[in-house]
Amino acid sequence: MLKSVGMLVLFQALAIGILFESAPVAAHAEDSTNVTSVVATAVKENKLTINADNTTFGDTAPGIPKKLTVEYRIGDEKLKREVNEGGRLEIVAPAGQKLVITKAVYGPVDGSKPAQFDASVAPVEVLETLPGFKIEHVLKANGKAASWICLTKDPKGRLLLGGQRGQAIVRVTLDGGKVVKEETLQIPVTETMGMLFVENVLYLNGAGRDGKYCLFRCKDTKGDDSYDDVECLREWRGGAGEHGAHGIVLGPDKRLYIVCGNFVDVPNDLATTSPHRVYGDDLALKRAEDGNGFGAGRQPPGGFVARVDLDGKNAELFSAGQRNAYDIGFNVDGELFGFDSDMEWDWGAPWYRPVHVFHSVRGGDNGFREGSAKWPEYYSDGLPQTTTIGIGCPTGVAFGTGSKFPAKYQKAFYICDWTYGRLIAVHLTPSGGSYSGTFENFVAPKSLHTKQGKTPLNLTDVIIGDDGAMYFTIGGRGTQASLFRVTYTGTEPATPIAASDLQEKGGRELRDLRRKLESLNIHADPTAVEFAWPHLNHADRFIRYAARLAIERNPVTEWQAKALAEKQPHAAFTALLALARMGATETQPAILKTLTAIPFANLTEEQTLAKLRVMEVSLARQGVPTGDVAKQVIADLDPQYPAKSEFVNRELSQILLALNAPNAVAKTIALLKAAPTQEEQVAYAMHLRNIKAGWNVELRKTYLSWWNAGRSTEHPAHVVKWFEDAGIRFNNGASFANFMSHAHEAAKFTMSPEEIVALNDVLSTYTATHSNKPLLPKGPPRKVVQEWTTADLQPLLNQVSKGRSFSRGREIYIEAQCAACHRYGDQGGMIGPDLTAVATRFKRQDILESSTEPSKVLSEQYMNTVLETVAGQVVIGRIVEETPEKVVLRKNPLEPETVTIKKSEIESRSLSKVSPMPAGLLNTLTKEEILDLLAYLESLGDSTHPNFKK
Repeated sequence: MLKSVGMLVLFQALAIGILFESAPVAAHAEDSTNVTSVVATAVKENKLTINADNTTFGDTAPGIPKKLTVEYRIGDEKLKREVNEGGRLEIVAPAGQKLVITKAVYGPVDGSKPAQFDASVAPVEVLETLPGFKIEHVLKANGKAASWICLTKDPKGRLLLGGQRGQAIVRVTLDGGKVVKEETLQIPVTETMGMLFVENVLYLNGAGRDGKYCLFRCKDTKGDDSYDDVECLREWRGGAGEHGAHGIVLGPDKRLYIVCGNFVDVPNDLATTSPHRVYGDDLALKRAEDGNGFGAGRQPPGGFVARVDLDGKNAELFSAGQRNAYDIGFNVDGELFGFDSDMEWDWGAPWYRPVHVFHSVRGGDNGFREGSAKWPEYYSDGLPQTTTIGIGCPTGVAFGTGSKFPAKYQKAFYICDWTYGRLIAVHLTPSGGSYSGTFENFVAPKSLHTKQGKTPLNLTDVIIGDDGAMYFTIGGRGTQASLFRVTYTGTEPATPIAASDLQEKGGRELRDLRRKLESLNIHADPTAVEFAWPHLNHADRFIRYAARLAIERNPVTEWQAKALAEKQPHAAFTALLALARMGATETQPAILKTLTAIPFANLTEEQTLAKLRVMEVSLARQGVPTGDVAKQVIADLDPQYPAKSEFVNRELSQILLALNAPNAVAKTIALLKAAPTQEEQVAYAMHLRNIKAGWNVELRKTYLSWWNAGRSTEHPAHVVKWFEDAGIRFNNGASFANFMSHAHEAAKFTMSPEEIVALNDVLSTYTATHSNKPLLPKGPPRKVVQEWTTADLQPLLNQVSKGRSFSRGREIYIEAQCAACHRYGDQGGMIGPDLTAVATRFKRQDILESSTEPSKVLSEQYMNTVLETVAGQVVIGRIVEETPEKVVLRKNPLEPETVTIKKSEIESRSLSKVSPMPAGLLNTLTKEEILDLLAYLESLGDSTHPNFKK
């Protein structure tokens, strides 16, 4: 199977994505100076002859005199020889005896280990925090196999560190920030994506011995400090692991709140009181699936927060519309917050949603949908972001409550960014019935905003210890894990403040009102309609949202007339939104008539968008109207199009195009030509792709010529800043090119045969210049140089740091077939992860290991799906489309052909543990070419990077 696919995803494990997107600190000293494999390879016929120099082993300790120490065995005798740098070592075994190299080290003469390679020291030196704070290294995981991804503390204040990829949970006892005891717990659960203690009971989200992902309850029934009673309370179906069930917290109501990723299926036993209901894409035009097929066919609600009792029962969908938040936390006001991920493959698209802090309220929808269906913040049936961060990969979160920090930082919400190594402090302030926030980097690599070599810091979780210090972990995806401690040593008061004294007095009345309204979203209650109705006109969006949900709990017949009679804009649009969501198809004419009777002239931009949103939801749920009803809506909207507002134009274009309004195509083409940014242009181009009516040959030619001429290279200022904040340059996401090519293909299907003939030249120009064929090496196939292993190349990694060739590295990137599957800058394929900023996520050792051992660590984003049919056929490939009836796979990502399998014919479905990337792609390269390639990958495409200085 893999042979037929050919050379696929190089550096497969370097996926951005989906849950972890960064990497740890510098390599271990013992790893960088250990040259055993090099020396052992030099033994020929029981004789060793080798030069002790940097050419042979690499400069393992720059600027420091070195020596080669070789431990070996001849027969039963154990021996050792040393030679200083520049010398030559010869060892010959007597006739009939065998020479066996047991250990070889090339390092400092005095036996010290280079500080820059000591993972217990170097990270602190290359990290920065705010004035008055101090970072200490506490514990390095025992071996690279331990990759900690979550933290919790038990009632005794001991920290539990959960691992990934089959690793056991580690418990550490601390005294003054020092580890006095380290234990491995014998709990039969791995892949610990979330941990929580409720008194002496430990709750876990992870995989049991049978491979099922569950919410586990672990009890110590013997009183011996172990967990002998482990019970699966609830199985999580659908996605698992990185897009599965994650963080667990205890709510003020003494129930468990569990955040789940976008591939977890909604529990099929939801209680009738479940507050988040009747969700959909709710778009006037059909969504485009992800360009690379990730999440294709997956329907709302996306990621969600589930609420269950302590026994795992009475499940509710508390809130939803997140993508893949990893953790959540309650503040001292009893409000729940999380840090949600982006879909980085969407970079450059108008539907891209940045990573952000969100307020999880009862029944809330934060707007994530798959593909191009993601909601903008202004959609009134969703809720806005609390604090927009930009780009990154969210992992653990914690409030600073209980810390021995200044008051500002005791109140802060701390969030971890795995990709760019930022531990961010978010400062929340009351805003209406919710909060808004500002943020600052609390801990980050000093290299974050420099052109020097990047220092990866793959943050996974954060917690406030019983000693008032902050503890955070790095690790994930097989990378070396460590535990760190942050304390305050400044002059400001830092005594822990009681939670009651930290509570926000401002906005309390509005938060209480919002909660009162939310409490009515449980069951039908006529008094709820009476109480909630006046609040439909509230100035605060969270209050209006909660009031609408309270009303929606009741039969439509009890409030339909009130909704249609409402005249106040906020109240009318909120009530009519409820009616569009809950009402029968027969209510549509009345809804649209009421909407068109409210003139645009008196509306704010927010109200205009709210009015348009009701129309879109009605079209999505109740059908596209025709006849006089459609004409009535067109007559209302057409004079407004185009508007001064970009966002209003985006919504007007969708509705008018869906209605086949006479001038909609021409007006949208004009906006497409005039739009200043790529994002705005793409929005109009995507809206037009499936429209069949309203065209003539000239409009078609103008539209298709835009695809050939190239998009704007401008982007909104706030988007550019998101990338600057993360220390990298803007780049389109991995799915962007395929989104565009698929849209162009869809547009061709709307053309008549006559139009295709008339515009053949324009169409063929696009085919010739935008074929999306991968960059493949030219010339004859390269010959195998050596079957490289990690051990062969690891001692040479220091040679990447200077004197390398940028141009040769760029050439090798293509010759080694990296470009066939990976984008770097603006070139390359989109099958595998974008490698432009790989150095911000992974250290040199990890990049090397991922190329020599591609199946060792795999991201779910890039795993193939294995389908076995009832007839016994096995099909392996990437899902590009999925509906309730079928699954469509592409077996070879470099070819367009797909295979369609009916779901009724599928016996089993799983993710492949074998990387689509074949091993051995480096075997045709010389040592120097590999080092140039690594230097190029670390450079972020910058030819002035230190790696290329002599």
